[in-house]
Amino acid sequence: MPAPDSSDATVYTETIVHSPPEQYAADAPYQLAIVDTDDGARLTVRILGKEPHERAHIGDRLSFVEERDGVSYYRKSALPSPAEEFSETPRPLV
Repeated sequence: MPAPDSSDATVYTETIVHSPPEQYAADAPYQLAIVDTDDGARLTVRILGKEPHERAHIGDRLSFVEERDGVSYYRKSALPSPAEEFSETPRPLV
């Protein structure tokens, strides 16, 4: 089921694939995630980005990028996750 172009999502769970099927071997390692879209769907998607700061984590917000060969591709959103948005900055103990 294709993701709508305007649907952002939140990461439900994620993993890094190091030993992929043969057709995706050139892409390894890559990240897969199960996401909850803003319109209520739950999808398995690919996360774009190989650098550590581009990786998505549970609770991160994602933006839909494109669909290729039936696979939805998302990218970590520049917007903070709900947990980050409301978290307080830790104060020094001193």
